[in-house]
Amino acid sequence: MIKKVILIVLAVMFIGILFNMGMYFFYPDVKKLKKENPDKTAFMKYREDERKERGKNIRFRQHWVRLSRISPYVIKAVIISEDDKFWHHEGFDYEALQQAFEEDIRERKFKVGGSTISQQLVKNLYLSPSKNPIRKIKEAILTWRIERTLSKKRIIEIYLNVAEWGEGIFGIEAAARHYFGKAASALSAREAAKLAAVLPNPRRYHPLGSSKFVRNRSERIYRIMVRRGVIIPEYEAVMKEPEEILPGESDSSEILPSPPNSEEQQNEEIEGPTSEEKMDQGVGEGDVSISAEDGEASDKTRKQAQ
Repeated sequence: MIKKVILIVLAVMFIGILFNMGMYFFYPDVKKLKKENPDKTAFMKYREDERKERGKNIRFRQHWVRLSRISPYVIKAVIISEDDKFWHHEGFDYEALQQAFEEDIRERKFKVGGSTISQQLVKNLYLSPSKNPIRKIKEAILTWRIERTLSKKRIIEIYLNVAEWGEGIFGIEAAARHYFGKAASALSAREAAKLAAVLPNPRRYHPLGSSKFVRNRSERIYRIMVRRGVIIPEYEAVMKEPEEILPGESDSSEILPSPPNSEEQQNEEIEGPTSEEKMDQGVGEGDVSISAEDGEASDKTRKQAQ
């Protein structure tokens, strides 16, 4: 009798889990993101509740801007830092996932890093920072839906406007004003690299701080930007797509003139932290360990990115 009850309870729990995960094939409505900017994300609410539990209030700083009002240096730096295959994958970097999974096995932990920008966006918009397997399945379902529904241009635009860049700082415009006292459209290549470098753990690291991790990571991002040139074919094609002005967007920033084109170098990625830097860095779910040889840029190309 007891075994029968246990089996029934387990069956009910299993059905409940399946239903809970299955609903994410239909809910939330990701189609509205085509023409509506998200208000307060799930991640913002999580931070808000986190602060309230400590008896502290939090004031969010966020100022929505269109992608054309964001420096191309920022777009390039963030993609190099967080998801170098962004323009080509369909939401998942299977090679990075395999590497992360193998690392989890070695460390006997369940972190499953290797998240793409699309996955990070889904987590910010709808989910929590929890690392349990069920949450990761929900993330995979929503990532698949978003990639099928939104253009790459819209995905990176939303991500840059909701990403966390410090305590209460969300979005690139708020980050640019807070750290550098300027609009996101006016950020330089060096400044963009520093902002991109702290994304794995923005509340621990400061773009203008003296952290060895931030200094080394931002320098690698910058060198890759210089070698590749800021404007690449995928970026140019995306920026030529028609753009609608949505509620909450700013028209106050000037568009940064496009830098000269230079040849895109394929299969070139930013190095992950060294063992020494990992001790300084700590572990964040947004970390993506990827590797490539950086090399040095010519003086001529360097001047183009400054």
